[in-house]
Amino acid sequence: MYSGQQPIFILKEGTERTSGRSAQSNNIAAAKAVADSVRSTLGPKGMDKMLVDSMGDVVITNDGATILKEMDIEHPAAKMIIEIAKTQEQHCYDGTTSAVVIAGELLKRSEDLVEQNVHPTVICEGFRLASDKASELIEAHSIEVDQDMLEEVAKTALTGKSAGAVKEFLADISVRAVLAVAQEVDGETVVDLDDIKVQKRQGSSIKDSSLVDGIILDKERVHSGMPRSVSDAKVALINSAIEVKKTEVDAKIQITDPNMLSQFLDEEEQYLKSLVDKIQDSGASVVICQKGIDDVAQHYMSKAGLFAIRRAKKSDMEALSKATGGRIVTNIDDLSSDDLGSASKVEERKIGESDMVFVTGCPDAKSVSVLLRGGTEHVVDEIRRAFDDAVGVVAVAHEDGVVLTGGGSVTAAISRELRSYAEGIGGREQMAIEAFSGALEVIPRTLAENAGLDPVNTIIDLRKSHSEGKSHFGVNVYEGGVADMKEGRVFEPSRVVEQAIQSASETAVMILRIDDVISSRATPPMPEGGEFDGMGMM
Repeated sequence: MYSGQQPIFILKEGTERTSGRSAQSNNIAAAKAVADSVRSTLGPKGMDKMLVDSMGDVVITNDGATILKEMDIEHPAAKMIIEIAKTQEQHCYDGTTSAVVIAGELLKRSEDLVEQNVHPTVICEGFRLASDKASELIEAHSIEVDQDMLEEVAKTALTGKSAGAVKEFLADISVRAVLAVAQEVDGETVVDLDDIKVQKRQGSSIKDSSLVDGIILDKERVHSGMPRSVSDAKVALINSAIEVKKTEVDAKIQITDPNMLSQFLDEEEQYLKSLVDKIQDSGASVVICQKGIDDVAQHYMSKAGLFAIRRAKKSDMEALSKATGGRIVTNIDDLSSDDLGSASKVEERKIGESDMVFVTGCPDAKSVSVLLRGGTEHVVDEIRRAFDDAVGVVAVAHEDGVVLTGGGSVTAAISRELRSYAEGIGGREQMAIEAFSGALEVIPRTLAENAGLDPVNTIIDLRKSHSEGKSHFGVNVYEGGVADMKEGRVFEPSRVVEQAIQSASETAVMILRIDDVISSRATPPMPEGGEFDGMGMM
């Protein structure tokens, strides 16, 4: 708008625009509201959330990424905080809540600095310096990992979840699964979690979960006349239909004589029999087919004593290939004994209300399966989420070869060292680094709050211990006070902590740099007082 002239409208009607300090306050309030919504789930004593979607489906979890994914959030700045959780989940499998809570605290501290007339770009520069320094300090605090530590890493990830009661049992399964699929590539350890297939079945108890050195297929044999179990199995993996081939173009067959029809049908049957004979001649005793198997072919297979499954998923076929050592064959004419995989046993078992096929005892299996059990559907789902976290952190720790002590010990140590670092920086950036340092203490403080301890006393005790050189001391949520996390065997992968701090600081910087929000659709109105009320406004 020009003074003394008619107003010029650049934006279309209905567009909302918030700028300056008010835009920053609005964005920070939204981000803090998201962080506060998951804060109570952090740590061994964290509580769960029940999320009910528009269809009435219920999810009960304390997994930060799941909670934020299920919440229907409108505010654009709040959505940026959710991106942190997604990134953390994809790269580290754990630490989603920590990352979001740190981001919320960074923004809260930066708001105080903005009110003291520290320019947002100065705060951003300070945060960048602090996060770079934090990465160096994490490296200095890292501890080399051994196999016993891997189990402790899994237990730490499972503590505080519904599966916490059986964490030793599930930790053992997750470590064995990761070690079974780990491979050396160019001198580096690589773990592909797609090689660990997870099947879940409700009914029975969590303790009935098991690791199989092979593959579990949610399928059943195609014919009741086939054997239920085959020992020393030779497995043929076929990627083409065991059916009569149809022509590529439309074709008509004219039959003028009943004998011709009989001959035609006999020919089809002979063709199917020849396919089954070829499979038998290769020495196969088990057939896993990615496509369909004709009823007549099923009959001949049953007579020949073969065990067959049809319409297996592509991912299952690839996993079977890795587990049994067999090759996936597209043309049955090319099938030979060299293409067959081997397993000491292939059997159909009744699990819960349905049948499943277990391909077990595979020598040098590079793909394994885990069967998770639980009393109800919600229990099994939460066990699955907890197990995914445990397997993920074990894989990350095994790949990187380094871990850190948990219980907020590392963030407390880095916080203390950043304070010393800030003193040597000078300028207004020093205030931003000190704010960053204080924000990292939100992790031990939240752990204490969620455990019902006094957060102020806990932080004071923690600072005192660290000033005495006890850098592995963290919050003891079970007995209160602080304790040595190295002795308590509480470990987490270095990558989890580093990624959480880096992504939290990058997102905080991005939100801080926004001074103008132009929205072509209505954004949620700010409540009186300029604060979002928990999850209510999302």
